[in-house]
Amino acid sequence: MNSLTRNIGNWFSYAAKVWRREFYLVTHDAGALIFFVLLPLFYPVVYTVIYNPEVVRDLPVAVVDNSRTAESRELVRMLDATPAIKLGGYAADMEEARTRMAEKDVFGVVEIPEDYARKIGRGEQVVVNFYSDMSLLLRYRSFVSALTDVQLATGAQIRQELMNQTGLSLAASSGSPINNEAYFLGDTEQGFASFIIPGIVVLILQQSMLLGITLLGGTASERRRKNRGVDPMAIPGAPASATVIGKAMCYTVIYLPLAIYILHFIPEWFNLPHEGSAVDYLLFIFPMLLASSFLGLTLCRFVKEREMAFLLIVFTSVLLLFLSGLTWPRYAMSDLWHWVGDCIPVVWGVEGFIRINSNGASLAENATAFYWLWGLSAVYFVLAWIYFRSLKRKARGVGNLNQ
Repeated sequence: MNSLTRNIGNWFSYAAKVWRREFYLVTHDAGALIFFVLLPLFYPVVYTVIYNPEVVRDLPVAVVDNSRTAESRELVRMLDATPAIKLGGYAADMEEARTRMAEKDVFGVVEIPEDYARKIGRGEQVVVNFYSDMSLLLRYRSFVSALTDVQLATGAQIRQELMNQTGLSLAASSGSPINNEAYFLGDTEQGFASFIIPGIVVLILQQSMLLGITLLGGTASERRRKNRGVDPMAIPGAPASATVIGKAMCYTVIYLPLAIYILHFIPEWFNLPHEGSAVDYLLFIFPMLLASSFLGLTLCRFVKEREMAFLLIVFTSVLLLFLSGLTWPRYAMSDLWHWVGDCIPVVWGVEGFIRINSNGASLAENATAFYWLWGLSAVYFVLAWIYFRSLKRKARGVGNLNQ
């Protein structure tokens, strides 16, 4: 019993020494400090500032009115009344409208056909062409929303006028038989920042951590090459499990205050969706940070030099953005990519954090993602332990040869 207690005490002592040594390495490595501190501090602010304001208003649009009737003028008036579109003047023809768009005087062109009023009077379908500047998707999104609203309103007005002409005044007074109202859950502003930034900040947490860990791993690999397989900065005699736990806890402790800053204060400062309980999403994000730490230590196996950290981690950011479901729903992915996403901590982190932060879900309602994160922590801990155990055996073999 005394031997077991002594062994447990020695294990915790080694883990604490590894933690202190790793903290020393982090704080004395400029590259690691950039990834661990500066990147998480400034990237969320930069991304959020870029996407603010979330929606664009009063975009100037040129009108080519080939009909020049009361009906076409009413359509133009309705477009100008929308929040997104502002009448930027009439153009004599499409050539003039194209020139104004090329000069960025307007960002869209509405072309009303010559038979607009005649077809409406006959009850026929009429096509109004719209040309949009696609250099900024936020403009296109605002245009589409405004045009859809005007289309629905104009269609309802025409139907009411036809009902009045046939004497169905009671039906006409009731307006459209179905009234459409949209409620954007988790994105009440209907803005791009409210939609994507809550997921981006979680991705920044994992990617910056992986960059820092693999950078330190590449540095350790370079030290081992210079010292015949032995890392002079490693704690002598530390078990592989204590080494992995000590390093992972060091990274996790560093990132806990950064997680509070990114997940709590950034949404508050920029008026992003922030409905969930801080306790719930901080408890949820802890296993994601832990799993990311173990994943980074596992990836150190493939990093032989400091520069390889960039090649291994940076290019995966775009891939992880897709796998997280922010740009394409996960249920629409093939089984292969769905399985790949299940193996990445940030995919579950993004899904769970958005549910809690934007939609006000509780930790219990994210039990599946929460358990997956703990499961991934266990899996990547085992893989990291296998890697560091192999390093320990190699170092022991070099020591025996020297003797």
